Amino acid sequence: MAIQTERKMTVEDYLAWEERQEVKHEYIDGEIYEMTGGTRKHSRIIINLTLAIGNQLQGTNCALHSSEMRVKAGDSRYVYPDLSGVCGDELLEDTSELTLLNPIFVVEVTSPSSLAYDHVDKLEFYFQAPSVEAYLIVDQSRVRADLHIRAETGRHLSIFSNPDDVIPLPMLNCELPLEQVYRGIVFEEI
Repeated sequence: MAIQTERKMTVEDYLAWEERQEVKHEYIDGEIYEMTGGTRKHSRIIINLTLAIGNQLQGTNCALHSSEMRVKAGDSRYVYPDLSGVCGDELLEDTSELTLLNPIFVVEVTSPSSLAYDHVDKLEFYFQAPSVEAYLIVDQSRVRADLHIRAETGRHLSIFSNPDDVIPLPMLNCELPLEQVYRGIVFEEI
């Protein structure tokens, strides 16, 4: 999703202000960023991800959240991942139940305007949250998914670009076939 800077404010001011807004805004170190709408492919990929992973989570203690659930990714960072997953009890910042504190899995579907932000900045933000075990970045312009996994020896990156690839998601005790992620998506020939 495209992002535009709005203005500077404190965390407390942001949280109070954001509850009154009609569109979502991320908060990064005092800066406010408006989240704009996504494309048809972006939307379809998110639905495909939700169905593919969500169906496997039925009957487990794990659940997915859509981009309506804000994630706290540091003391002064609040973001809206396209999808987030949590297992066990959900820890929420306050009684408004708008901010998840303990996601173990987050997903961003890239757009041309968010490509660098998703691959660089959000990568750092998400792994500053101690609960995050994996960050999946899904490209909407080609078949490609980058899975960053937290490990004792640092972060590990696995790249999946073959439609027959299956992405292991051990933190959720499931697998994600790449073919299912891109079901119904047609890419233009170059």
